[in-house]
Amino acid sequence: MASNDLYTVEEAAQRMRLSARQVRRLVAERQIGFHKLGRSVRLTDEDVVTYIASNRVEPMTAADVWAGLRKVA
Repeated sequence: MASNDLYTVEEAAQRMRLSARQVRRLVAERQIGFHKLGRSVRLTDEDVVTYIASNRVEPMTAADVWAGLRKVA
């Protein structure tokens, strides 16, 4: 699909390898950007990519683990 195409919830779910129910929940909780066309919900490739990027978790290093342990003790 081109970058300006609109995905249905099912297509976006397939692209993100999630269930359609999960994507609908993200939309309902306003955790992912979307577009309303009448009663239909559509997501752009940019919406999907932005959501994925915003949920990136950086890996921990050994120094991070030790620093966290020092704070607990």
